[in-house]
Formats: sequence, C-alpha cells, structure tokens
Amino acid sequence: MANIHSQKKRNQRSARERQENRRRVSRVRTYFRRLHEAVTAGDGEKADAEHHELISAIDKAVKSGALHRNNGARKKSRAAKLRAGV
Repeated sequence: MANIHSQKKRNQRSARERQENRRRVSRVRTYFRRLHEAVTAGDGEKADAEHHELISAIDKAVKSGALHRNNGARKKSRAAKLRAGV
C-alpha cells in the first residue's frame, strides 16, 4: 500500500479507469454475442439494430482508449462479415 498521498490518489484513479475500460470492453462483447444470436436466429431486423449498437460501442471504446484502434477496426470488420453471413 502506498504511503504518499498523491500515489494513493493515483491508485484510486487507476482503479476507476480500469473499471470504466472493463465496462466498455464488456459492452462490446455483449453486443457481439447479441449480434451472433440474432444472425443465427435469422432475425435480420434485430441483427441490423445489434450491428449498429455494436459499431457504436466499438467506436466509443476506441475513442476513450479502452481498445486500440486496430483492435476496434478488426472487431468492426468481423462484425460486418458476421452480419453479411460470410
């Protein structure tokens, strides 16, 4: 445990930021799972909506730094392939 006040504050901030990053990445995984379920069920309208939400979640995660931009691009590409049924 840190003894220096500023380091204690930094540790708290790191923990908060880590939680926020994990929340954003988890959200991406959730939408990816929902997209997969919608595509396998054959529900095109729901799949379109989930794809839109997934792309939005990925963009937000990349913008905040929770995901690297190449990782985000790869996820978006895989989502598009899944949506297209390839």
